[in-house]
Amino acid sequence: MVALLADDVLGAGREAGEDMVPYLAAYDAMQAEGGNHLILGEIDGRVVATYQLTFITGLSRRASRRAQVESVRVVSDLRGQGIGAQLMADAEARALAAGCSLIQLTTQRTRLDAHRFYDRLGYEPSHFGYKKALAAEHRA
Repeated sequence: MVALLADDVLGAGREAGEDMVPYLAAYDAMQAEGGNHLILGEIDGRVVATYQLTFITGLSRRASRRAQVESVRVVSDLRGQGIGAQLMADAEARALAAGCSLIQLTTQRTRLDAHRFYDRLGYEPSHFGYKKALAAEHRA
């Protein structure tokens, strides 16, 4: 899964390295959270795709439940073959089964191919998002 995250222009700089300790700790934390899922796609035993799905219960939209999709990746040699669309269909089915009325995601502004992909699937660029890195001394 980490190799898939590193298999693109942005991920190559962020995810490179041999130290798996932070990833394994994150996996353990995700398992403990319950509403956080890592989904893998395999073909003939080879991991070819992944995404993360998190269920969020909130107060807005009449206290609706939503699904947040992150880290959608398909191995580079199989992109353009419909695997990403299958991932997103799977995410939508899981979200509906979990009682979600909305599915959402963010994508980097520079990922123009991803924007076209999500547009084709009926996703709308409805919000303007912000992120801020937090210094290590401010983390819990």
